[in-house]
Amino acid sequence: MANERIEQKREDSQNNDSSSDEDDSDEDNSMQIGNNNSNNRRKTSEPSPGDLLHHDMGTGLPFRPATFDACISISALQWLCYSNSNKQVPKRRLMRFFSSLYKVLRRGARAVLQFYPETSEHAILISECAAKVGFAGGIVVDYPNSTKAKKHYLVLSFERAYKAPQGLSGMEGALLNEARTGVRVADKDPKRAGKRKGDAPRKKKGGGKTKEWILHKKETQRKRGKDTRKDTKYTGRKRPMRF
Repeated sequence: MANERIEQKREDSQNNDSSSDEDDSDEDNSMQIGNNNSNNRRKTSEPSPGDLLHHDMGTGLPFRPATFDACISISALQWLCYSNSNKQVPKRRLMRFFSSLYKVLRRGARAVLQFYPETSEHAILISECAAKVGFAGGIVVDYPNSTKAKKHYLVLSFERAYKAPQGLSGMEGALLNEARTGVRVADKDPKRAGKRKGDAPRKKKGGGKTKEWILHKKETQRKRGKDTRKDTKYTGRKRPMRF
């Protein structure tokens, strides 16, 4: 049913272009189709610029080959890494989605999928599944050192030599243009990937303070002109337990 509506809209847009080129120069004749697994979005009173489809993308996209010129996804891809039942296997669901996305996109099209991976393993799994179906591209990370503004984007293309753009911070989270895999993650350990020479020491897990962190904090206070105690052999030393 959705494919018939797409063909009808495409024919209508072509007829409008042939009838009046001057009137259509300022109008957007593009078609927009949204896919959502939740029924709450369909019940909202807000008008939609395009058609909405209630469908689970983990089962594959139900469209004809070479239908779309581009694909945009916001905070949906990470949900395919989870299973709601014993029958749902995350890797199979990701493979169905990427294989169907590869078919419904026209050659030369690109896809930008924004997602929030819970772990680095999720990002690796998503990258491997996208590479197996033939995609090339990269994972772009905006504001990698921020906890609130950090965002991951999976940018996919059919061009083997395509390079993903840089993030907003000027750092590219991962390049995924390997000749063999097509898509890869630069570093499996996000703590090791974001750690650079000269970074401030971090606290221990559970709120404990290390000796390096205390010395760095005191040095920062001295540079700001604050009155700070001198460093001794007892600085950062663990105190004995009190009974």
